[in-house]
Amino acid sequence: MAFEPFMQILRGLQGKRTNVGISDVQNAQQMAFLRNLQKEITQDVLNIPLENLNVVVFDIETTGFFPEKGDCIISIGAIKMTGEKIIEEDFFYSLVHVKREIPDEIVQLTGITNEQLRDALSLEEVFIKFLQFKQNSTLVAHHATHERNFMEHTSSTLFRTPFKHRIVDTSFLLKVIEPNLNIIALEDLCDYNNIPVIGRHHALGDAKMTAKLWSVYVNKAKEVGCETLNDVYHRFARI
Repeated sequence: MAFEPFMQILRGLQGKRTNVGISDVQNAQQMAFLRNLQKEITQDVLNIPLENLNVVVFDIETTGFFPEKGDCIISIGAIKMTGEKIIEEDFFYSLVHVKREIPDEIVQLTGITNEQLRDALSLEEVFIKFLQFKQNSTLVAHHATHERNFMEHTSSTLFRTPFKHRIVDTSFLLKVIEPNLNIIALEDLCDYNNIPVIGRHHALGDAKMTAKLWSVYVNKAKEVGCETLNDVYHRFARI
């Protein structure tokens, strides 16, 4: 089933921002299409050489930390890489429509306003477009628990299917290379590695900075003998 015709069906069901969601899409072919997007990639990414590994480095901005308590994704940004190389022209960014006002502190932190979100795409649409962008690449995020929680909640509540895509946490590489380094914040790690801090708390800006960090630490991982993610995980287990 083609992607655009499906999105037209979904928009038709939703109409003018009604409460009709993905749970109302009962057609078996449509649901099969959604679940197909969620399938775990079949290739053994753990044993692909790091220099050949295709990844999508991504970041989300949200209204808070707890999706189960009603906090929402308000933007997703991502950029593709192969090994250490950042593919600058191959990026993804979208705002996400939310049905309620976002807190003032989030507006100040992210620069995203309620007015911008009113005309944004629904989370259903953005989520599918993001998975389309990802294709068979491995996801990477900085201290990925936040992203994983929201991705799992979105997949479960909107699509009634588990989020099966692997998300590699940058902290694994950092701990393997510099186990005694006690720096957590993205901007501090960027400063430590002489990476300019540009676009902080903007999903695409953060994704691009995380990609530069990933590039630095993939190179360092290879220097200490880690050729694959499997090597990284085994080394991490021994720390």
